[in-house]
Amino acid sequence: MFERFHGACVSAVCLLMVACLLSNGTVRSASAEEAKKSEKQPGDVAHKANRLARETSPYLLLHAHNPVDWYPWGPEAFEKAKQENKPIFLSIGYSSCYWCHVMERLVFMNEEIARYMNEHFVNVKVDREERPDVDEIYMTALQIYFQAIGSPQGGGWPMSMFLTPEGKPFAGGTYFPPTANEGQLDFPTYMRRIVTAWKDERETLVKNADILTSYVRRTVKPGLNLNPVKLDHSLTAAVSSAIIESFDPQYGGIGFSEESPNAPKFPSPVRLAFLEYQAVQHGDAKAAEALDQTLDKLAAGGIRDHLGGGFHRYSTDRQWHVPHFEKMLYDQAQLADVYTAAYRRTKKPLYRQVAEETFDYVLREMTDARGGFHSALDAETDGVEGKYYVWSADEVAALLGADNAAIFKRVYGFNEPQVFEHGYVLHVVQPAEKTADLEQQLAPMRRTLWEARNKRKPLLKDDKILTSWNGLMIRALARGGAAFERADYTAAAEKAARFVLTDMRDEQGGLRRTYRGGQAKLNAYLDDYAFLIDGLLALNETTHNDEWLGSARGLADQQIAQFWDADGKGFFFTSNNHEELIARTRNAHDSVLPAGNSVSVHNLVRLTLLTGDAKYRTRAEETLAVFAPKLQESPGVMAHMAFALGVFLDESQPVSKAATPLPSREGLGEGGTAQSPLTSPNVIPQRAVERLAAKPPEEEQKPAEKNAKKKPAHKISAKAFLSVDKLTKGGTCRVVMYVDIADGWHINTNPAKPDKFIATEFTLKSKQGTTLTNVQYPAGKPVKVPGLNEPQHIYEKRAVIYGELKVPETVAANEEELELSVHYQACNDKSCLPPKTFKLEGKLPIVGKGEPVKQINQDKFPAKTKPKVSAK
Repeated sequence: MFERFHGACVSAVCLLMVACLLSNGTVRSASAEEAKKSEKQPGDVAHKANRLARETSPYLLLHAHNPVDWYPWGPEAFEKAKQENKPIFLSIGYSSCYWCHVMERLVFMNEEIARYMNEHFVNVKVDREERPDVDEIYMTALQIYFQAIGSPQGGGWPMSMFLTPEGKPFAGGTYFPPTANEGQLDFPTYMRRIVTAWKDERETLVKNADILTSYVRRTVKPGLNLNPVKLDHSLTAAVSSAIIESFDPQYGGIGFSEESPNAPKFPSPVRLAFLEYQAVQHGDAKAAEALDQTLDKLAAGGIRDHLGGGFHRYSTDRQWHVPHFEKMLYDQAQLADVYTAAYRRTKKPLYRQVAEETFDYVLREMTDARGGFHSALDAETDGVEGKYYVWSADEVAALLGADNAAIFKRVYGFNEPQVFEHGYVLHVVQPAEKTADLEQQLAPMRRTLWEARNKRKPLLKDDKILTSWNGLMIRALARGGAAFERADYTAAAEKAARFVLTDMRDEQGGLRRTYRGGQAKLNAYLDDYAFLIDGLLALNETTHNDEWLGSARGLADQQIAQFWDADGKGFFFTSNNHEELIARTRNAHDSVLPAGNSVSVHNLVRLTLLTGDAKYRTRAEETLAVFAPKLQESPGVMAHMAFALGVFLDESQPVSKAATPLPSREGLGEGGTAQSPLTSPNVIPQRAVERLAAKPPEEEQKPAEKNAKKKPAHKISAKAFLSVDKLTKGGTCRVVMYVDIADGWHINTNPAKPDKFIATEFTLKSKQGTTLTNVQYPAGKPVKVPGLNEPQHIYEKRAVIYGELKVPETVAANEEELELSVHYQACNDKSCLPPKTFKLEGKLPIVGKGEPVKQINQDKFPAKTKPKVSAK
């Protein structure tokens, strides 16, 4: 994530800091023995509450009874440091961080250590998930600091930084143990050296802090774009090559290095999503191979929770066997989305199973009653990481019986050596296809173990609701609802979106970052806006409810007004009215999350297509231009920017060429949002639609000649859904027509623009005089066509048309025969076909006024369907 830093100034930092602080030791990671010692014991002393007791963050509340005199991040702490002329000790972590808990128990609960901290420092505790701006700045400072002193360490949490009263960093580390061990530096010794240096060499420390702060500011903001980089697919190809080069061919995974093969492995969903884009949009076979092998290995590994669904944060080994056991909402959202997209491409049952299990886990265990999604589940029980999830062979035998246990143990790795000290971690030994015939036996066994596991001591949950992470989950559920025809997923996404849009706003309508205990607080960041807009656009694409498009557009306009860098282009991470920190970051490097700037580019491209407003495209292009040099220089760390660039380039092609669908819209044809009337239980009853079958135009029903080149059977297909299961005499009901358009083809809008084109038209014929009224056509996509003075407006991929059926009061029959038709002209980049008509036919019962009628398909009829153009 971070570059190496060189130069005279950093060398000076190195010499001074080493001389002052690290001449006789280094910081180190905690050991298993220390972790064991950190387990809370009965009778541990309880301390009175400190200032953190007034916070809402579960992580801060965990420290509310430390003897350390903690301050939350804010002006009170900095003012005290200035008044008392003390350095600040800044500790940053998060609630599901295992080693954060270890340091809390071993260090911050130590009376003697706490007394020294309180005497010599102003101590500030930060939840990195609430304050990602503070975390990013000081993590950058720590990385630069480590490089300056020649330390091989990387960043991590808990992060421990020492600052001047002005907030400028001058030294730090990650985990510090309470006592020295084998020459490695302990926290009390490190603090004493800081105190001595602050007393005797303060001028030197302040100079070091100024230099380090200068480098932080330079790092978090891209330099001047003196040599513009051309925006083309050579950049995306380079990113694909860089990602595939880091692929582990034996065990799957991205970011693998032969030099350190046993390093921890992260799922890297951001890069997996880019590989999916490459595979689908550009037919990249290598990308598909690397992606699918990784998904197969993740699905089989211990990093996946085979009983409860979902994924743990990362694997401690190359084989994905033993995970770091916490569960993060952002991992569930992104990995479920990746598996959903992979299922659409491959139709592999395993991918659907993994995605649905992950969605179901989130809805069952990480969903707030108000609709938002909680942040994380802890990794430890009684100080032991993974204790909640692992098993002994005897436990399994007792729960399943000898015969079933033998099968279960063979499939889930109990016949292999136990590699995790606290028990067996479930993982699938053989490929899924080799155990498919056992699935009917294995499913109830997993259920039995899951029910037994639920009786164990529950894990700590971080139940704060973060806007950005909720945006990721809303997007994933919306797309999952479409792909798997799961109305519950779509409904959950809509409920969460309404909660965030309603309860996580300030008085001016701006977004808040976090919500817990009935309180929304902290200014939202770029990621909050970008990820939520992404989720709202996914909801719009799934439900065709323009409410979500309107909300997304409103937030995008707020984002541009509050975050746009008018001088350097691109978006700052913090808004214009945010508190002033030592740096204002603006970058596009991915972490475990996609970069906010890259998600914003993707959003802006989609908004351009949906609204026809060119200002969004301009902002997207300017953002791409400012980060293109970094993308060219470091392709492996900006996968989502490459994805956004690819979408931008694909959608910038003239309409006369077969437009590439946005990845967020893939699968919106057969098997997408529209559920099949003949298979789904949530659509018109079978008796009402058994003849509501597609009747293609006669010209497209002719059998192909024996040696003719194969062509698509027809250029459009259609499905219709009603809002009731019976028609009522003198009554009305709503109807929606989904018109799906073949790749590379388009049809004209209604009204047609320019008017010389043939408009798409939705009509009705009926036996009993039922009429079609209040027809509402979507606005379509404006495109420039050579030779035309004004844009042509077209429908691509899918057009959704709403209307109402009105039944005469005087009708005598008890059945109505309907013929719904779509008249259209299909064109591609070479020619336009003759106008044709696609028909749907069926019979529906008619009942008298007052007789019961069932409301159905309500998810397809938004409460307020606002036409983008005048109804015809």
